[in-house]
Amino acid sequence: MAEQNKRDYFWPSYVDLMTSLFVVMLVLFLISYLGFRSRNKELAASKIEMDRIKQIDKALRQLDKRYFYLDPNNNRYKLLVEVVFKPHSADITTIGTKSLGELEEAGRVLYEKMKQLSADRDINYLLIVEGNTERYNNNWINNPDLGYITSYRRSLALRKFWEVKGYDFSVFPNCELLVVGSGYFGRSHQKNSRTFTIQITPKFRITEK
Repeated sequence: MAEQNKRDYFWPSYVDLMTSLFVVMLVLFLISYLGFRSRNKELAASKIEMDRIKQIDKALRQLDKRYFYLDPNNNRYKLLVEVVFKPHSADITTIGTKSLGELEEAGRVLYEKMKQLSADRDINYLLIVEGNTERYNNNWINNPDLGYITSYRRSLALRKFWEVKGYDFSVFPNCELLVVGSGYFGRSHQKNSRTFTIQITPKFRITEK
């Protein structure tokens, strides 16, 4: 009788155990599956972003090489227009008719490119216009702050010049233009350089279909 009771107790317990194990395995499977789907979506989004980066990079490399040069070390575009300000000056009207004409054309080229790129509203752009300042006679030692002030005023003057010529980048809702001054020691600065540097940074908004 005791042996019969043991057998009667064993089988229900065994069934309960197997049922519990099945439930545990099912839960683990669902967790793994959902995790895999989530990871798969992340990889798909990363691929979309990478493809867009390649497309944008290809488009930017088509900028007119008469006016823009891609610095491979800093991944920024140097404005090739020869711009020579008077020392400590940000008066863009004094740089000469030839340079002003070339700056206007460079602004048009850049404006048309940003107009093309900004058609995709899932991508925001940060357009940075960086002014540079020449180093000479230890001026960066005697008055280092003056370099930042002057280079900023120069980049601001370039932005205003382009706006007057009809190239107002703020008309693109997904393009933000920043003017900055790198002083005497900007990363893309060159000795005796008073030119400008352009940086275009895309910011993505990935939407699930």
